Amino acid sequence: MSKIVRSATVGFCCFAAATLSPALADATPPSGVTAETLAHVSFPLIPGSVDLAGTDFTARKITIAPGGTTGWHFHDGPVYAYVESGVLTRILTDCSEVSTPAGNVVAEDVGSNHVHEGINAGTVPVVLYAAYIEPPGKPFAEDAPAPSCA
Repeated sequence: MSKIVRSATVGFCCFAAATLSPALADATPPSGVTAETLAHVSFPLIPGSVDLAGTDFTARKITIAPGGTTGWHFHDGPVYAYVESGVLTRILTDCSEVSTPAGNVVAEDVGSNHVHEGINAGTVPVVLYAAYIEPPGKPFAEDAPAPSCA
């Protein structure tokens, strides 16, 4: 391949990647959030099995400081969280707000069409114990741009 053709190909690929990739630059980063992994187990994919095979289970303790935010994100698998202290406020894709006080459980919807943001609008830390049931190799959350209503 000639240098000109190679340069044009590289240039086109860079242009395509920059213009066709999701606009994650518009994603809102988390702030005031700390997380500690408490347990993790991976179930390997077993041909012919349909139970837990090919799934990662992770338990985490997440703390959101007063005024903190998770940033806009979504999950590739189910997430269930017990609110140990504080009040977790979630802003959903349609910009509705759902507040979950201590002693209650949150179940997150799955997929990129369910972006949301978790915030601590209170004066005490929000402490969550979360269980992630993710496909292998997927992150706990995927950054996403805020919806147009936000």
